[in-house]
Amino acid sequence: MFLAAASASLLVRPAVANVTLGDIKVTSVSDGSLMLPSNMVMDSLTSDQLGALQSEFDLGDTLTPPCNITLVRTADRTVLIDAGAGPEFMSSAGYALDALDAAGVYPEDVTDVVFTHAHPDHIWGLVDDFDDLTFPEARYMIGRKEWDYWTDPNTVDTIGDARTTFAVGAARRLGRIEDQVIFFDDGEEILPGIAARATYGHTPGHMAFEVRNGANSLMVLGDCIGNHHMALRYPDVFSGSDQDPETGAATRVGLLDQLASEQMQVLGFHLPGNGIGRIERAGEAYRFTPDT
Repeated sequence: MFLAAASASLLVRPAVANVTLGDIKVTSVSDGSLMLPSNMVMDSLTSDQLGALQSEFDLGDTLTPPCNITLVRTADRTVLIDAGAGPEFMSSAGYALDALDAAGVYPEDVTDVVFTHAHPDHIWGLVDDFDDLTFPEARYMIGRKEWDYWTDPNTVDTIGDARTTFAVGAARRLGRIEDQVIFFDDGEEILPGIAARATYGHTPGHMAFEVRNGANSLMVLGDCIGNHHMALRYPDVFSGSDQDPETGAATRVGLLDQLASEQMQVLGFHLPGNGIGRIERAGEAYRFTPDT
């Protein structure tokens, strides 16, 4: 399903970018990038829609979206939202530890790891080359619905052949934290200043997170808005990257309207650059405007 190899030109050097929300510091941490066949995402587009996107965004047969992990630091917590791809997924990703080091954060410093969902580029970094926990001092948190799906032994038989390795890999890694994981549900404040927002469709229990300090806020999107081209220009078109394309499209339509109306800052896992910016209306569609 994914292209396994990456050229050296796509290996991203450690990169971080910061946003301050009062006394909360939010950092975008680069885990590298992915290499995906474009038809995996865009196979539901008409030829006219596809041509328009290819022309506007200079898209080819392979997409190379960045992977932006979110680091949230307060006076007493160092929180990672997603753990990255780790060493086993693909060679163009798995560089989060280098970027964290550039940000002055060591694995032992991380107090909490929170997952948007359990796809490989978000959760396989939970363990290292020796199958030890990468962040040994952390608490682990995941939405109850997402956990139930990936730990269900029937999932590997129902997810479809293209995602079988996803199911096997998620179950193995989640099994490492089953005795210490903390569950949460939609709307809960999971940590001070961080609230869960159900954004189902990309996976059955996908969560986004609103980080708020007074009037200042930022939405950590995960993959519910998975790119800056198709997802924003044609949000109601089904995406092949979503496990439930119909629900994923409905989630995008509602969330994009909210984010554009409220002009809330976002940090998107696969949005360009460091993923930090805002969603704006562009006629009947939307565009992503990076913060500079």
